[in-house]
Amino acid sequence: MSWRNPKLLMVVATLVFGVEVTNFRTVKAAAEPQQGQLVDASVTVKHPETPAPKIPAPGTALYEARRGDTVVSVARHYLGQTSYLTSSELAEAMHRVNENLHGTFLKPGQELVIPGILAAPIAEKSVPVAKDFEVRAIYLTGLMAGSDHGIKIVKRWHEAGGNSVVFDIKDSDGTVNIPFEHPLIGAHKTYIRDLAKYTHFLHSQGMHTIARIAMFRDERLVLAHPELAVKSQKTGQPWRENGKLVWTDPSQVEVQEYDIALALAAAEGGADEIQFDYVRFPAEGDQKDASFTYQKKHPEWQRSDVIADFLRRAYTSLHPKGVLLSLDVFGVMAWQRGPDLAHTGQDIVRMAKYCDVLSPMIYPSHFFKMDGYDKPGDAPEHFIGESMERFEKITAGSGTVIRPWLQAFAWRTKTYSPKYIEVQVLTAKNKGGVGFLFWNANNDYSKPYAAMPEMKAAKGQYFRGDEVPPVLKAELAAPGR
Repeated sequence: MSWRNPKLLMVVATLVFGVEVTNFRTVKAAAEPQQGQLVDASVTVKHPETPAPKIPAPGTALYEARRGDTVVSVARHYLGQTSYLTSSELAEAMHRVNENLHGTFLKPGQELVIPGILAAPIAEKSVPVAKDFEVRAIYLTGLMAGSDHGIKIVKRWHEAGGNSVVFDIKDSDGTVNIPFEHPLIGAHKTYIRDLAKYTHFLHSQGMHTIARIAMFRDERLVLAHPELAVKSQKTGQPWRENGKLVWTDPSQVEVQEYDIALALAAAEGGADEIQFDYVRFPAEGDQKDASFTYQKKHPEWQRSDVIADFLRRAYTSLHPKGVLLSLDVFGVMAWQRGPDLAHTGQDIVRMAKYCDVLSPMIYPSHFFKMDGYDKPGDAPEHFIGESMERFEKITAGSGTVIRPWLQAFAWRTKTYSPKYIEVQVLTAKNKGGVGFLFWNANNDYSKPYAAMPEMKAAKGQYFRGDEVPPVLKAELAAPGR
């Protein structure tokens, strides 16, 4: 048997190289022969065709499942690259675009299309509005704002006639809910993973976005940095308000700069307005034992001097960013009583100089045995009317807009209802208020939902009906929504 036999060589090549030789005379060798192996110099091997790589459609990505993958785990992995706000929202979209996707678990090798992929991270800008823009807002905790239920609340509020949302970027326990880099905070969990993406969503719903910061009441910061706390004169240790270690020293420059930096981060993330809450000194506890930095650095100052000086600096920093600055204040400060002013430092006349909007918290239930009412929670017309008149009087000529916080909860009243909501809104408007903010700590707005259609239908009676300046829907509408 001759090794020169073409047919025999074809068989040998097939066995040795594992591929089919199609034409002995014209194909070149595909592999180096092993020692002792006889191969004609003109023999080559045909490689199998390499399949062309699949190219994802614009706005999508392709993923090949691995062992243990679930739809939700893949959604979590890709969430930051997409226009979706939550992993469950992305998971639902994956089910819609992948016809072969059933159930929760994925098979190894299963190919998935991931929708909503962004070409670049969203860079949202603030939408400027006049300071007397008529805000009709609800409040959301940071946890709620970043959830599927929170998204549904925003959409329902839009449908009801709302045009604004207040959401926490720092809670009253000091929890920061957005990505934020600062030497004082370190690693922290964020409920709103991408602020620009969230404000983009709110803008797409026609919402004026208000980022709320609980300022000087900050348990997280005090525990991490006790040197920034209010000090006890007796012990020199961090001072406690009724046993609770929750107050930073409002006169500490480091504390002030921390909160201003967070406010600037919110503005960079597309918030239209920054709202300061707890912009005051502690009002309870053993006041005589509380010691503050300003008492040594500026012994001639009062607490109100500290607050006014801080607000001057904050306002100067924020206003060039094109955002509004609003301040939450105690409703009782409309009476400007000596002890209240001495404890809180909330001198309304001076504060009005360094903000665009004052938002007094004039919940009827929070007035205790005043003006002869045993149950102030059941007298919304009186307490809101009286508070608004006083705030309008003491801020006259300042140019500051009064936009009150109204009660959207049933505490200390048996009359809470849609009518209760309507009475508050109408009274505030008739007494000079421009817009309103509804507060419910549990984010339950069933009564405002019910009241809004009737108020909206009564043209001009309850509110003007301002809308956020129109923005191109094509730019704001996220893919897949």
